[in-house]
Amino acid sequence: MKPLLAFALLLLVGCSSGLRIDRSHPSAGHDSRVQYIVLHYTSADTERSLALLSGTDVSTHYLIGDAPATVYQLVDEDRRAWHAGESEWQGRTWLNASSIGIELVNPGYIDGPGGRSWYAYTDAQIEALVALLADIMARHGLKPGAIIGHSDIAPQRKVDPGPLFPWKRLAEAGLMHWPDARAVALHQQVFADALPPVSWFQEQLARQGYAVPRTGLLDEATRNVLAAFQMKYRPSRFDGEPDAETAALLTVLDDMD
Repeated sequence: MKPLLAFALLLLVGCSSGLRIDRSHPSAGHDSRVQYIVLHYTSADTERSLALLSGTDVSTHYLIGDAPATVYQLVDEDRRAWHAGESEWQGRTWLNASSIGIELVNPGYIDGPGGRSWYAYTDAQIEALVALLADIMARHGLKPGAIIGHSDIAPQRKVDPGPLFPWKRLAEAGLMHWPDARAVALHQQVFADALPPVSWFQEQLARQGYAVPRTGLLDEATRNVLAAFQMKYRPSRFDGEPDAETAALLTVLDDMD
């Protein structure tokens, strides 16, 4: 048998129904199902997290423990895990279908007499996360900007991975963009004299990818989105109030896109 004929016969495969499928003309017009990586905290310890995430109600592709920082794969990347819920980013909705979910074991926060206290992540967890993110991004051809928090895609109901998640560490590893501090300071001086209207903040947040009202009003939904953005890029204060520093951060990040 001639080699080319043998190769063609190998490409002409059958399936259980008897249908024969010719796979000898693969298209170049495709990319990965995965467009985003969504980060979460578990609000539970490792044992409880493994039990919950290996059940039938909620799931994630990866779980990173805290002591030790073991990386568990619970769902194959080709399968859809149930981690994002009702969500939106860059106009895409219900992001379970287009994302990989990574949960980090972390209690989240506790409310006490002195207010809300947040729990920090361990260095080992973040080191493991950076390595995992770099591997996933390389395999799926993802660019900086693909890593987002649960609070980014669902700011009306979620706050994880929280203000103590070290987003800048990811930027230092080349995994995401980070606003230059000097550029932010220069723009902040300008905005201190004249703060843009709420409609400007809404437009800039939408340009970043957030689902935000376009009413021009500082309503609760807009405050929640502002707080999610501030929690990520200015975790020292995330009160949801429009201010000069937030405007400067939005401007610098927009220039980087």
